[in-house]
Amino acid sequence: MTRKVKLFISMSLDGYIADLKGGIDWLEVENYETDDSYTKFYDTVDTVLMGYTTYDQITNQLSPNNYPYKDSQSIVFTHKKLTQEKNIKFTSQSVNETVNVLKKKSGKDIWIVGGSKIIKPLVEENMIDEYYIAVIPKLIGRGIPLFAKHDRKLNLILQNTFMKNGIVYLCYKK
Repeated sequence: MTRKVKLFISMSLDGYIADLKGGIDWLEVENYETDDSYTKFYDTVDTVLMGYTTYDQITNQLSPNNYPYKDSQSIVFTHKKLTQEKNIKFTSQSVNETVNVLKKKSGKDIWIVGGSKIIKPLVEENMIDEYYIAVIPKLIGRGIPLFAKHDRKLNLILQNTFMKNGIVYLCYKK
């Protein structure tokens, strides 16, 4: 069975994944009922890919004392020379090359955590198999868009939609 490349990400109603300074405090929503969609999704992956900005935000702001993906293989794309850590690989290899290598190996699916610089080359080469987008019911006006401008047109197939706590989840496949 071929590993799938999955994008699971939240965005504002107006299409941003972060504000202009990279902040994501607007993602907070009041939980009225338990939402296990992330847990169910995370159980399907064993590899997470992210850019350095996303990694830095996770390790220094969101979860500084408890790396949330320690039970998966993390690959962080950066040109910085950083020391490898257990289950965390820093690389300057292209995300597309990395995904091509990973898809040939056995394992669970591959999660594209973010950000837009990592997502763009994968969209341009139609390498994302499934898109899970959680639309947060907030307009933030300006920020970092989920999808950077690109030249490829892709038709996606809607697989599922559901709503929890005012968040609309859109699930598409290529």
